[in-house]
Amino acid sequence: MVVKTGRLLSLVMAGALTLGLAACGNSDSGSQGASSTGTGTSGEKVTITFQNIYPDPTTPTYKMIRQIVDQYQKDHPNIEIALDTLNTDQQKLKLKTQAASREIPDITIVNPAAQMKPYIDAGLLAPLDDILDQDGLRDTYQKGLLDYYSKDNKVYALPDGNNIEVGYYNKALFEKAGIAAPPTTFDELLQDVGKLKVAGITPIAIGEKDSWTGSFLFMNILLRTNGGPGFLQDVADGKKTFNDPAFTEAVEAFEKLVQAGAFPDGATSIDATAGGNMFRTGQAAMFFIGTWETGANDSSTVGKDVGVFKFPTVNGKGDPDQYMLAPGSAFAVSANSEHLTETKDFLKYFATQYPKVSFDLKNAVGIGQKVDGDFKAAGYSPLAIEVLDLFKNIKGGDLSFDNTMNPAVSQVHLSSIQNLFVQQVDPKQVAEEHQAAFEANPN
Repeated sequence: MVVKTGRLLSLVMAGALTLGLAACGNSDSGSQGASSTGTGTSGEKVTITFQNIYPDPTTPTYKMIRQIVDQYQKDHPNIEIALDTLNTDQQKLKLKTQAASREIPDITIVNPAAQMKPYIDAGLLAPLDDILDQDGLRDTYQKGLLDYYSKDNKVYALPDGNNIEVGYYNKALFEKAGIAAPPTTFDELLQDVGKLKVAGITPIAIGEKDSWTGSFLFMNILLRTNGGPGFLQDVADGKKTFNDPAFTEAVEAFEKLVQAGAFPDGATSIDATAGGNMFRTGQAAMFFIGTWETGANDSSTVGKDVGVFKFPTVNGKGDPDQYMLAPGSAFAVSANSEHLTETKDFLKYFATQYPKVSFDLKNAVGIGQKVDGDFKAAGYSPLAIEVLDLFKNIKGGDLSFDNTMNPAVSQVHLSSIQNLFVQQVDPKQVAEEHQAAFEANPN
């Protein structure tokens, strides 16, 4: 399943324009806690398992989910929300195992497009149009965003975000290494890596034990070497193969970063949470990640020193205003839930409160719903405002590899890129691995 990005570009830009609305949202949900559908109040004791990917207690997302859950449980004493909290790769693996036995949690996390399609096809997810059509919930989502979580005109998951990938950097560490400004070209990025290494600073934080992190960074390079978006679409359409020079050039550039010592030692044994914390505790100077990390970076010990920059051009190619586009992970409901009505009622409440609570926690940059709030008036940081400004000039981009190609090809890709962190491989061999996987598992 290949997703075209033109529609996503439009909704990312449209969503950015909704972020400065006038009336500030109120996340004090005490007066709004009673369920609007009237379910879950019969007195029967019900436990709903909520699998999620917010494991880091220092982040606003961790606080957000618990704040909403706690309020709902107070308003519904007979309902217990049992949180099953994992990092991203752990959750993906666990869900695959659960899906094999058709015993997925009441609420779980799925990713858009190609990644969620197998779960829909297997009949494991419940359509959510019934709750979306209550009390205007559907209209709170940025126009077109729900399409990436739909099949046959039914919506199967509610997204948490709509982001782009950027580079965050620590201004104090840059100054210590004698770097005046963030890089605008790949050669400058390599030079900065060298300067940071000399200064005894880890250049780029990453947690490649969770293999999507390296893939996401690699895909930025491919977006540039291809001269713009659409490489994977062209492969799927038979217009290009993975043996194309744009792909091998991207592999070669990525390997230059590894060989320059850009990443922490043992990167493949560090998970994504720990990798992010390296940046947020001042142990690394740069962090390439989605804008969903803005709030966490802001609230960290180095928040006052954090700036943001666009991914640089590579060998003179690419437009910095084209990004890796990241419609977020999303909340899905098990079609086999023993408490389907109560689970949907809670998810509706959660989705209604999500933008309000996120706004109050200074974490509403890049969420997938419209935000009733004036960010500047609410005291959002210069970093948050700077990130919001990036959204205004987006000229296109690509979805991640594993949101575009089918799972079998994506797994080969993730393993292949992860391997580049531990050994140098001929870029042509990497390309051949990808092409062989695609020919064996066409979309």
